[in-house]
Amino acid sequence: MIIYTPAKAADRIPVIDLAHYFSGDMGAKKAVAWEVHKASRETGFFYISNHGIPVERMEQHLELARLFFALPAEEKNRVHINNSSCTRGYEPIAAQTLDEGSPPDLKEGFLIGNDLDENHPYVKQGVPNTGSNQWPEQPEGFKDSFNEYVDLTRDLGRTLSKILALSLDLTEAYFDEGLSEPVIVGRLLHYPSQDSEIVANQLGAGAHTDWGMLTMLLQDDIGGLEVQNSAGDWIRTPPIEGTFVVNLGEMMRVFTNGVYRSNMHRVVNNQSGKSRYSCPTFFDPDYFYKVKCVPTCIPESGELDFPETTAGKHVADMYEKTYGKSA
Repeated sequence: MIIYTPAKAADRIPVIDLAHYFSGDMGAKKAVAWEVHKASRETGFFYISNHGIPVERMEQHLELARLFFALPAEEKNRVHINNSSCTRGYEPIAAQTLDEGSPPDLKEGFLIGNDLDENHPYVKQGVPNTGSNQWPEQPEGFKDSFNEYVDLTRDLGRTLSKILALSLDLTEAYFDEGLSEPVIVGRLLHYPSQDSEIVANQLGAGAHTDWGMLTMLLQDDIGGLEVQNSAGDWIRTPPIEGTFVVNLGEMMRVFTNGVYRSNMHRVVNNQSGKSRYSCPTFFDPDYFYKVKCVPTCIPESGELDFPETTAGKHVADMYEKTYGKSA
C-alpha cells in the first residue's frame, strides 16, 4: 500500500512531456508517471505534449468541427440526437445542462460512440447506450475523418492508461483487460460568441465533473476552460498549441478510493467575438469491466469509500442525469 500525503491546492495545470515515456526506458517511464501522479492528486488535470498525434491532424479535426457547425440548421438537424436510440448525433444550442439547477449550456455539439450494428452482442442484449452512430452527409468525408481521429485517440488513451497504472505503482498492463475494446465517445463542440446579455449562472458549459476514466480534450486558440482546485478557486486552462488537456473522471476516484481527483470544471461564456471549438474524447473500459479500488490504494482498515461497480453503470447514470432519460 502506498502512503499518501494530502494534496496541495494547485495554482496551475502542469504540462507533462510524454517523450520520455515513449523512449522505452523504465526509469524514464516512471519519471513521467510520477508527474502524472502529482497532477492526478492535486486536480486530476494536466496537459500532455509530445503525445504522438501530429499538430496538423489535430488542426484537421478542429476544422472538421468548424465545417460541420457552419452547416445550415436544417442540414444539422437531419442527424438530430432525438433521432437516435442511443444518444448519438447533433445537439442544438441549450440541449444540455451540465450544472444542475442552472440554465442550459450555451453550446451546440455532435456526438458519436462505438459504432455497433444490430448484430453486435451488446446491441442484441440491450446494453444501454449501444448502437450505431448517425453520420451527416456533409461535410464531405466527415465519417472517415472522424473515425481516423478516434483511432488515434484510442491508442493515446491506452497509453495514458498504462501511465496511470505506473503512477499507482501497478504494472503497466493493469488496466489492459478492460481496454481491448474500450468505450469511446467523441464530441465536437461549438461555443458561439455571446455578445448579448447572459442569463444569471448561464455558462458555455456549466460546472461539472466527467464520469468515466479519462478525457482527452483538443481545444482551439480561444480558451475559456477553467478548473476548480482543492481550495475552491478556479484555475484558467489556456490553450497550448500541440497539447491535449487530460482530465480524470469519477471512475478514477473509485479506482483510487478518492486519492486521485475528478475536479469540477467549466467553460466560461465566450465573449471573444469569435466562435470557440473544442473536441473531447472520452475513454472508458469495456461496459462490463469491474471498477473497484486498485490494490495499492486500499487503506489499512480495508474500508472503501466507493462500492464496486462497472464502467457501464457510470455511463448510464450520467446520461440519465444529463438528458433526463435512460440511455
